[in-house]
Amino acid sequence: MKRKFIRSALVLALLLCAVTGCGQTAAKGGQAKKVVLNEVAHSVFYAPMYVAIEEGYFEEEGIELELVTGFGADKTMTAVLSGEADIGFMGSEASIYTYAGGTDDPVVNFAQLTQRAGNFLVSREPVDHFSWDMLKGQDVLGGRAGGMPEMVFEYILKKHNIDPETDLNIDRSIDFGSTAAAFSGGQGTFTVEFEPHATSLEEKGDGYVVASLGTDSGYVPYTAFSAKNSYLSENPETVQAFTNALQRGLDYVNSHSPEEIAEVIQPQFEETGLSTITAIVARYAGQDTWPKDLVFSEDSFILLENILEESGELPARVPYDELVTTQFAQNAASAG
Repeated sequence: MKRKFIRSALVLALLLCAVTGCGQTAAKGGQAKKVVLNEVAHSVFYAPMYVAIEEGYFEEEGIELELVTGFGADKTMTAVLSGEADIGFMGSEASIYTYAGGTDDPVVNFAQLTQRAGNFLVSREPVDHFSWDMLKGQDVLGGRAGGMPEMVFEYILKKHNIDPETDLNIDRSIDFGSTAAAFSGGQGTFTVEFEPHATSLEEKGDGYVVASLGTDSGYVPYTAFSAKNSYLSENPETVQAFTNALQRGLDYVNSHSPEEIAEVIQPQFEETGLSTITAIVARYAGQDTWPKDLVFSEDSFILLENILEESGELPARVPYDELVTTQFAQNAASAG
């Protein structure tokens, strides 16, 4: 009963927000609302969010954004649950794990940003005609067990009739973000890398990108924005304004060239050259990484649970409408 009341109040608030234009009103005359956002990693993969930051979309929507990098979905989720962060940006599997573990205030996904896996398979030697069978008997630097990078990797292996446990040796022990350095140091014959690490390995001559996990896995709800149900219920105008800014960033990347996008987001990656950022953006754009809107569909959620189940990481099926709300994303899409 309490859950139904919260949902009804949220819907009414969102309808009022859509009619009155909450975000724009705040931007024009009201005081900016402080929002702490904890991102799982800092990567060009999340270009639409950085466009929204650099183009001032959050400020225009009345949001004073503080961006913190959590370096792992577990750390980002902990920040959200503790109240250290208002909103988390991570793989949605974290919200499923938290819900399955038991909570009176579940973390709910309200905006999906990426629809493809963002990592790439890097080989130590050049490969002219790569096939996944080439991984049999090899040492591969993977990801954290139970995390989206590793689960999508294993999902692809199984699609090609490769057993992740017996047909190759996957090292899941290396910390997130450290696999590229380990690979450069001589560990593994293949490694699974995000950008900019994949391109960096190529530029140094330490590795060669031979496959895109985003292409080979198909459409996957890889990363989404989420917040505790209580935060969504108590701050619908703020969440709507936040989502509106994200949608504007998404619209930008879907209507501009990699060169233009790279120039906008370069301040977020000062240690990376503009040509490298451009190449990475082009690589992500070429695999259809970013959707047209932020709506997290039920089909995508079911696919995510299928991947979790196949990986042995799903304690029990979770109802879609308990962990996903589409109202904010739908309002943002219709406003554009």
